[in-house]
Amino acid sequence: MFQLRALEMVHWDYWQRLTVPLDAQIVTITGPNGSGKTTLLDALRTLLALRCSGKRDYKRYVRNNRSPFAWLRGVVDNPRRLESGLYPTPFFPLMSERVTLLCRVRKQGGDWVRHYAILEGDVPLGDELEAGVTWLGVHEYRQRLEAAGLTPAIAEVLALEQGDTDKLCEYSPRALLDLVFQVFGDKAVLDHYAAARDEQVQTEIELAELAKRRDVLAARVENAVGRANRYVEWRALQDEIARLESEVLPTLGYIEGRGKLRQHWRDERAARAAWRRECEAQTLDQADLAGLARAEAQADARRVAASDHYRQVLAEFQSVREACAGLDAQLKERDRLQALSGKDWGDDQARLAARHDTLRQEAAALGASLKARRDEREQLGVERAALSSGGRRAPDEVRAFRIALEEQGVDHGLLAERVEVTDPDWQIAVESLLKPYRHLVLLGNPSDRETAFALGRRLRYRHFIVPDAEPAPRAKPGSVLEVVRFASAVPGWLARILNDTRRVADEREGEALGGEWITPDGYLRERRGGRHIGVAAHDLAFGEAARQARLAQVEARLERVNRDILAEEERQLALNREARELAEYLGGVDAIRLLEARADEYAALEASRRDLAARAADIGAAVAAAQEAERQARDEHDQARRTHERRALNLQQQSQRLSALQLAAVEARRMVRRDLASLRDLARRLDPSWLDAGYLEALSGEFGDAGDAEHALRYARQRLELGEWEREETVLTSRDLLRDELVTLDLDMQKRGAEVERASALTDEARSAYVGKLRATVRAYGRNLKRLGELSGIAVEADLPEFGDDDSRLLQAGLTVRFNFDHKGMMGLNDGEASGGQQVMKSLILLVGLMMDESQPSGFVFIDEPFAHLDIFNIDRVSSFLRATEAQYLITTPNTHNINIFAPSELTLATRKKRAGEAWAPPLLQVRRKGSAPDTLPVDERADR
Repeated sequence: MFQLRALEMVHWDYWQRLTVPLDAQIVTITGPNGSGKTTLLDALRTLLALRCSGKRDYKRYVRNNRSPFAWLRGVVDNPRRLESGLYPTPFFPLMSERVTLLCRVRKQGGDWVRHYAILEGDVPLGDELEAGVTWLGVHEYRQRLEAAGLTPAIAEVLALEQGDTDKLCEYSPRALLDLVFQVFGDKAVLDHYAAARDEQVQTEIELAELAKRRDVLAARVENAVGRANRYVEWRALQDEIARLESEVLPTLGYIEGRGKLRQHWRDERAARAAWRRECEAQTLDQADLAGLARAEAQADARRVAASDHYRQVLAEFQSVREACAGLDAQLKERDRLQALSGKDWGDDQARLAARHDTLRQEAAALGASLKARRDEREQLGVERAALSSGGRRAPDEVRAFRIALEEQGVDHGLLAERVEVTDPDWQIAVESLLKPYRHLVLLGNPSDRETAFALGRRLRYRHFIVPDAEPAPRAKPGSVLEVVRFASAVPGWLARILNDTRRVADEREGEALGGEWITPDGYLRERRGGRHIGVAAHDLAFGEAARQARLAQVEARLERVNRDILAEEERQLALNREARELAEYLGGVDAIRLLEARADEYAALEASRRDLAARAADIGAAVAAAQEAERQARDEHDQARRTHERRALNLQQQSQRLSALQLAAVEARRMVRRDLASLRDLARRLDPSWLDAGYLEALSGEFGDAGDAEHALRYARQRLELGEWEREETVLTSRDLLRDELVTLDLDMQKRGAEVERASALTDEARSAYVGKLRATVRAYGRNLKRLGELSGIAVEADLPEFGDDDSRLLQAGLTVRFNFDHKGMMGLNDGEASGGQQVMKSLILLVGLMMDESQPSGFVFIDEPFAHLDIFNIDRVSSFLRATEAQYLITTPNTHNINIFAPSELTLATRKKRAGEAWAPPLLQVRRKGSAPDTLPVDERADR
């Protein structure tokens, strides 16, 4: 790895332009707090594309000087490696002893952007430099530095923050082992093992791919075999259908045709015999039908004569009755006048007229009262019907508002419709709390709020209209909400009222609990005080209990109203009756005078009525006799008509049967001729061998009859139609080719299996070499730790990890290191037994040990304040083993430490704070130990030696 030789900064933080020499093994950077020590290290970190310390970044430093650009130039060595190999120098193909690292930071698109470059030799900054440089991005630049030895592990060490030098001792054994491998860089062995492992994995992948191909090919072979089988089955179905259609069905049809011919011949003879018998019976029935027709005509003549006589007698009787009725009407007026003249009231006419007017007024007032009670009964009946069906009649203003909402299409509901009280003992308490909200309207859709509010304002609706609702929260134990169940979402504030009010038996329990409470009878205690808000049992509105209570109240009220209506109706009837009697009396004063004037007229009318009544009695007897004679004649005619109609119907049915028998006989004869022609035609078309008796018997035994054969044909056609068949003969050839391909692939898999075994053997050999090199690396690092421990007076032991025989154990291996300070016993890396100074000593030993590689003795390390927790004795220890290594160290320390901290330093840089009122910070002071002359003289001012 390379080491640092110089650093030049332009517009970095508060330094305008500053060149810092770094050409010493141990460089100490000292100065007061805030003078720029960490700023200098962050410049080096930014030059190496590392992260800055703490929460800082490079943009913070370039913003402070208010310049649009900044430069960082570093000069590093490029030593030739002992084992050059393909890359003899860290920055190959650059071969010069010095290499220049450049970092340019400037504003681009409103943000600071950095670019990097690597140049051969010590190239100074100048105007012509930027034009000829090939700039690199951060990622590519980090790859170049990693190839030069700045591995990610060393980069993490260089990026340790101030005061974190002791963090290496906090690494786990596994993390420490990974750090050792990365720093010592077992690249060749790792690449060899990785290549062998990749070859084995690749071969196994190829074999797995072949296995997958073999499975796919086997599936294709199986599919091809299935397709070939379906083709063979399809051919068999085709042959079977052809045989059934061309041979089996015609032959079985011939057998069934002969049987049908014999049956139709027998049916034809039976039909002709039945037709002849029916013809003979019809001749006899036609002779009887003529005699029945004559008897019906005679009975009809007698019925007509009796009917005419009855109508004549009845007309004479009705005329006499009408004359009697006219006389009765005139005599009824006489009887009325006699009744009026016979009453005796004993009062004068004026007083009775006044009494009559009073009765009429009382009757009119009672009628108005009855109308009001009947209207009330009608309303109670409507409410009872609503309650019986599960609802309750709301007040008029509520019903009017709901009708308006429904006309506007606003989905809504009342709170009383969504509340159910689960405990009847607390019905009164719940009703008392919710009484002000029983007519609260809940909107189904919050977007309807404007329409609902406009209707509420227009109709002056005095109850809440709530557009927003939410599910009820979980009920608190002992709260009113615990005995209430909501059918849907309700306003959150309403649920909180119920949830915040506790149920108590009496006021003593309530005062003991505190807060808001209510008793079963409705005594409420709230923040304003206590009061009784209970409602009556008949005024309940929520839930089934409220409906039942209101229904009982309505039914009781309805019963009282019905009793009142009955009493008032009886009173009205009595008043009307008395008024009517008074009116009749007042009208009967002139009845006596009228009777005397018409006495002769009424006597003549009475004599005429007696004569007409006697004549009506005589004619009535004649009417009864004529009616009986007419009835008997009608019955005789009906009997004769029914007998004639029954015989005519039988004859008609007989004619129909005769026609049907005749048609059946003709049809049977036609069937016989058709069957005979069909059999002859079918016999000509069949193979003569199929008509052999033995073959016909065998065919019947195989298929039964033609119906069974037809069913077999339909089944075969259905299978052919619904099945998935192969109809190309090429599927047989495809099956044979795929079988051959599967055999070839099996042979190829055997060959690849042998290659997998060989790759496994190579991997095992590579792993053995890898494990051997790792063990050598760990042993070398252990020796470094032990040597550094001897230099610092600390006993150090490193346990060689067990790498095992497989990769899983290799990945889990760790490096365990123990330390013995002052002969007090061994302690681990981070077991909590070491002091702060001992933690620093452990971390420095682990850190310096990483730089003591014989193959790569160079390298550099940033250490922020390593002496912060050390006493004078331990400072000398650290100084001694820092000098014993070949690595380069850049150490920061405040200027308040013991002077011993400068003992190992060959070059000391002193930072100074920016003076008030000056734009730039002063340059660094430097002190160089005698005998360590610099390679180049820096341009900055030097302190006196």
